[in-house]
Amino acid sequence: MGGRVLITGGTGSFGKTMLMGLLETDIEEVRVFSRDEEKQDAMRHAIGDDRVKYYIGDIRDFEGIRQATKGVDRIFHAAALKQVPSCEFFPLEAIRTNVIGSDNVIRAAIDNEVASLVCLSTDKAVLPVNAMGMTKALMEKTARAAARELGPDGKTIISSVRYGNVMYSRGSVIPLFINQIKQGKPITITEPTMTRFLMPLRDSVELVKFAFEHADQGDIFIKKAVSSTIKDLAQAVVNVMGRPDHPVSIIGWRHGEKLYESLASSREIVEAEDMGDYYRLPLDTRKLNYAKYFSEGDETIAEAPEYSSHNIELTGVAELERLLLSLPEVVEQRAILDAA
Repeated sequence: MGGRVLITGGTGSFGKTMLMGLLETDIEEVRVFSRDEEKQDAMRHAIGDDRVKYYIGDIRDFEGIRQATKGVDRIFHAAALKQVPSCEFFPLEAIRTNVIGSDNVIRAAIDNEVASLVCLSTDKAVLPVNAMGMTKALMEKTARAAARELGPDGKTIISSVRYGNVMYSRGSVIPLFINQIKQGKPITITEPTMTRFLMPLRDSVELVKFAFEHADQGDIFIKKAVSSTIKDLAQAVVNVMGRPDHPVSIIGWRHGEKLYESLASSREIVEAEDMGDYYRLPLDTRKLNYAKYFSEGDETIAEAPEYSSHNIELTGVAELERLLLSLPEVVEQRAILDAA
């Protein structure tokens, strides 16, 4: 993958993994765009690669992101407010970043004729019940509206990807569990029967690369993922950390949580294209013809079960252990705990 790539939110978990993967190719330049000066400085010293250029800025500022996208071939748009509780308390902040900020990235990409833009979404955007999911759903709608306006011959291909919980990403539950074990505190889980999609960070990066290679205007891509209950995930974590009898405390549902998550609604999965390890959700290309929305239906569309973490085969504890041990961060933390 040559040329120039911009990663918004480039100092986050996804951005750093994507950056390291790109540096293993013949990439000409990678631009890291984020508002965190300290993390950029730490990354600069840790990586020490002249192909990486660092841009301080916030996607809420259109002019800043427009300048950063000049001369770029592709954009990975990962910048977002992702924590459910903070978005619940400050929903307008989530709107400013996840919706308006994303629109700034989209318009900057179009203005600078960037060849391809992939926006990162989440399973929480499907049938959303919390502000984070709602704003990510609106980000998808904003991206698809721009793609519909550009049409198939547009100079910028705009697509999105949806993924479930990225394992060991910043703020996710696995590092929380491990830290609680290291501190001698009980692991806290909300509702044991809750199910969640689980995806190693490397798979989320492959999903974005797949989108760049296969996207048509306005597509949304989903990678088929494993699913487990929170109870089984917690047990797998304590097992691989060598503390199988570590106490677990059930604290009850948090505000804005769902029993399960969905990667595609029942209507979307009917129209999806099965591409093996991935689903493609094609763009509805209807123009501003309101009859198509309000007075005409489509008798060919049938209902199907949504693609959710509750209605696929659940992954057991033994397989979760193998998956956890494939994560370098987990192996490192286990070694630290063993040495303590």
